[in-house]
Amino acid sequence: MPLETLVRADTTSRAVHSGALRVGLVNNMPDSALEATETQFTRLLAAASGTRLAELRLYYLPMIARGEAARARIEHLYWPAEALREDRPDALIVTGMEPGGGPMTQEPYWKSFVDLVEWADGNTAASVWSCLAAHAVVQDLHGIARRRRAEKLSGVYSHDLLPGHALLDGVSAPLRLPHSRWNDLPIEALRKAGYTILSSSAATGADTFIVQRHSLFVCFQGHPEYEAATLLKEYRRDVGRFLRGQQADYPSLPVDYFSPAATRALEAFRARALANRGEALLAEFPPIAADAVQNTWQEPAIRIYGNLLALVAAARSADNTVSAGTRFAGGSRP
Repeated sequence: MPLETLVRADTTSRAVHSGALRVGLVNNMPDSALEATETQFTRLLAAASGTRLAELRLYYLPMIARGEAARARIEHLYWPAEALREDRPDALIVTGMEPGGGPMTQEPYWKSFVDLVEWADGNTAASVWSCLAAHAVVQDLHGIARRRRAEKLSGVYSHDLLPGHALLDGVSAPLRLPHSRWNDLPIEALRKAGYTILSSSAATGADTFIVQRHSLFVCFQGHPEYEAATLLKEYRRDVGRFLRGQQADYPSLPVDYFSPAATRALEAFRARALANRGEALLAEFPPIAADAVQNTWQEPAIRIYGNLLALVAAARSADNTVSAGTRFAGGSRP
C-alpha cells in the first residue's frame, strides 16, 4: 500500500491494531491545506516509527468552519475531538489554525481547544503543538500572548541546540527547520514560565520548546513536517493574495530556500507584479523546477519525531501496556 494512503485505509472497525502505538492528529489547518497536512504527518511518522508499529487517527474540532469539500472529507476520514475520550491515543499532535486578526481567546474554537489541552495533559504521554497551536497552548496554560510581527517570518532557518535532551538525540547543530508565521512568542517569557528551549535562533526566537506537566508538551513554532515544496506553495498563495488585492504588500521571498536561478526568476516576476498588479498575472508565475527547492530538514525532523515516539513507547511500557510492533499502519473513519 502506498505510504500516503495508509491513513486512508478502508477499514470498517475502529479497533486499534494489536501492539500499535496510537497517535492522534487533530488537524485544524484551513481547507486548502487539510489534505496536504495529513500527508505531511503521515509520511513523517511513517519514517520516524522505524520498526515500531504506530497507528495514526485523524480528529477535528467541530467549531472550525469548513467548506463543502472539506466537510465531506472530514466526514469520511475524521472523528470529532470528543471521540478522543474513548479512543485514548498514547500521543497527540495538534496543528495550527488559520490565524485570525483578534485575540485567540475570542475565536469560536477557543473553548474546544482549552478542553483539548486539558484532556491531552491528563491522558497522553506526550502532546505536540504546532505553530499557532503552540501559541494557543502557551496562552491557555501560562497567559503568554503571541505578538504580531512586522513582517511574515518565512524560510528555512538555522538554530542552536540545547544539548543533552532525549528529543534531540542524534540531531546535530545547526538544526535547519522551516518557519511560516506572522506571530511570535517572547522567549524570555517562555523561560520564566518554565519552558525549556531546545532550539532557537536570533531570527526565529524559540523554535522548539517543551514543558513537562502530566504530559510532555512539545511546542514547535516551525514546521519540521513540511515537505520540500510546501513553502513554495505558500509563497505562491501569498503572491496570489497580493495580486487579487487581498493583502497590501508583496510577500518577501522565503529565506535560504530557493536556488539562485529560482530566486532571480521570482524577483523578476515581483518587479512585473508591482508594475502591473492584477490577478491574471498569476497565470505567469514562474515554473519552479523540482531541484530549485530541497528538503534539507527531513533527516533531523525524522530523528526528532522518532525520539518522541521512543519516549512515548517507553512511557506506555512503564504503564504495563501493549508492546511495540513492526511497521507503520493507519486507520480511517468507518
